[in-house]
Amino acid sequence: MTMNDRFFNNLGLAMRAGKLVTGEDMVIESVRHGDAKLVIVSEDASANTLKKLSDKCSHYQVPIHQYGSRDQLGASIGKEARVVIAVTDAGFARLLLKQ
Repeated sequence: MTMNDRFFNNLGLAMRAGKLVTGEDMVIESVRHGDAKLVIVSEDASANTLKKLSDKCSHYQVPIHQYGSRDQLGASIGKEARVVIAVTDAGFARLLLKQ
């Protein structure tokens, strides 16, 4: 199993545990409320989206990580393509950042 697979598997685990928020508005909301411990943005996100999320995350001091394509992110959590995902659990955030 590659690092890549492990990252997406753990993302799927976090989803099943109910520790993810997806969708730009919901993610920004969770960053604002201090719920987001890590924000993951797909590598094919628009520059606009990336900038908006980067600014928000740096203001609220939430780590932001660009990883995978929108299709890979969506598939790993059993949903349609996803451009942005917030992890709301510190344990899962640490686990994903290690990879």
